[in-house]
Amino acid sequence: MASAPVSTQETGSAPPLVSLRGLTKRFGSFTANESIDLDLHPGEVHALLGENGAGKSTLVKTIYGLIQPTSGHMLWNGQETVVRSPEEARALGVGMVFQHFSLFDNLTVAENIALALPRSERLETIPARIAEVAQRYGIVLEPQRRVWTLSAGERQRIEIARCLLQNPKLLILDEPTSVLTPQEAETLFQTLDRLKAEGRAILYISHKLDEVKRLCDRATILRMGKVVATCDPRQESARSLAALMVGAQVKDVQAASNRVFGEPRIVVDQLSMRSPELHGVALKNISLSVSAGEILGIAGIAGNGQAELFAALSGEVVANTPGVIGFNGKAAGLENITQRRQRQAAFVPEERNGHAAAPDFALSENVVLSRHADGSMTRFGLLDFGRARSLAGEIIGAFDVRKAGPDPAARTLSGGNLQKFVVGREILRNPSALVIDQPTWGVDAAAAAAIRQAIVDLAAKGAAVIVISQDLDELFEISDRIAVIHQGELSEARPASVITREEIGLLMAGAALAH
Repeated sequence: MASAPVSTQETGSAPPLVSLRGLTKRFGSFTANESIDLDLHPGEVHALLGENGAGKSTLVKTIYGLIQPTSGHMLWNGQETVVRSPEEARALGVGMVFQHFSLFDNLTVAENIALALPRSERLETIPARIAEVAQRYGIVLEPQRRVWTLSAGERQRIEIARCLLQNPKLLILDEPTSVLTPQEAETLFQTLDRLKAEGRAILYISHKLDEVKRLCDRATILRMGKVVATCDPRQESARSLAALMVGAQVKDVQAASNRVFGEPRIVVDQLSMRSPELHGVALKNISLSVSAGEILGIAGIAGNGQAELFAALSGEVVANTPGVIGFNGKAAGLENITQRRQRQAAFVPEERNGHAAAPDFALSENVVLSRHADGSMTRFGLLDFGRARSLAGEIIGAFDVRKAGPDPAARTLSGGNLQKFVVGREILRNPSALVIDQPTWGVDAAAAAAIRQAIVDLAAKGAAVIVISQDLDELFEISDRIAVIHQGELSEARPASVITREEIGLLMAGAALAH
């Protein structure tokens, strides 16, 4: 284990395009980046790794001019440079593709691209420039398509294309494959190989360590705002990289032995529902059955009906007839979320801050939000906040939730710690059915392993579990069967030991669904 910055690979003879020296950023008394030294070379794909809260986002926002460092400096081609805004960064030659897209759904592809280009660029010239990018890098786009009609992978192509149209010397990518099928990810990798061959520098942020090993020449690992190692990821295992990120070996998820599936506990029978959202996805004749002790994984690219399916299962949107959804042998289609919780069902939505938790409420108050349904939060007809604080403490201890203060507001927790709290709140109820959407989205390797182990352990106790996830590694690690949702339709669920990643990728891209 590296306790100080180390290097296991000499870079090429080309001088660095970007050098950070002693870069430090403080927010009040909190130090997000401390004395960061980093070199990015032309023709290099450089990974930036670290668990949640390690300082990755702060560092790249500094390079991109979104925030200013407290001390230290940046050199561009050997010259000290101050980048005061993203506009200055783009003019310098820095392009960035954020994890969360910044696109206008009701505008066309060409219009969205034009918004990021200089005002001198005329809209009628954009289609020809898009065609040039398509020919050179294989990024195919239809200029006149409205963004709301596009898949997540196509939307990402817009973000990359408008960066490339600015001819960047450095391209920063933040979790670029999180919304892609395996086939789309491979296409992206080919594009990055071409950019590297042209001599462009690429700074690559990802939690997917296998793709880091596939793509990257060097990796810099941050922990608690400091550089703790620089290495050649191709010479490391995913396990050793994860250990560098978290400072300890990450435990493998241990499957329960001799599991026996019981009676069906979650049943959906020909569920069809319109989406309440303007550009949402309607659910079409969805059927599934999950038995006691079983984990059903549902894969899919973002925006293909996952949110609508979760809302229907949880009771946030009520079905038209009672029998289309059942929990523990009872029809629940017309019941709300509280009534379904009273049937021993539990639900963890994708958005943790604002949906799963109230940001300005204390953790104990957030316990009340979902646990009131089981009657454990009342005493003599009144809310028992002593009991709520006690339960919050149990969750914090059992799931290693790291926090400041005895009962802080939910918004003060890092994303990974809030996710552990929300998952723990539901799992410690020992529900007989659990529906969880994107359980480890944006959390570090250690937190992800803890959450997945908790899901597996709950199923081992006899719960039926549905895991909706875009992470195929996650689904293969914990699922008994896997189905794919595409444009509101659900494929036949097949054993995880039989179905392949390639087959899942094709279904995610819209290949005919087998029912």
